[in-house]
Amino acid sequence: MATTTYTVAGMTCGHCVNSVSEEVGQVAGVTGVDVDLKTGAVTITSEGPLDDAAVKAAVEEAGYEVKA
Repeated sequence: MATTTYTVAGMTCGHCVNSVSEEVGQVAGVTGVDVDLKTGAVTITSEGPLDDAAVKAAVEEAGYEVKA
């Protein structure tokens, strides 16, 4: 099991958290998503290494941006 944390910009409410969680949760291999609205941290647990491009695409699909 692996844990990876990304910082997401633009989230301002619970709906934002739900949108990001739902989209990222659909990425292959993801087993859990924890979003901290205050810091923008999105911690993802997965079966193995994640495809960064797939995670970034999921966040963008939800309407937000992964900070570098």
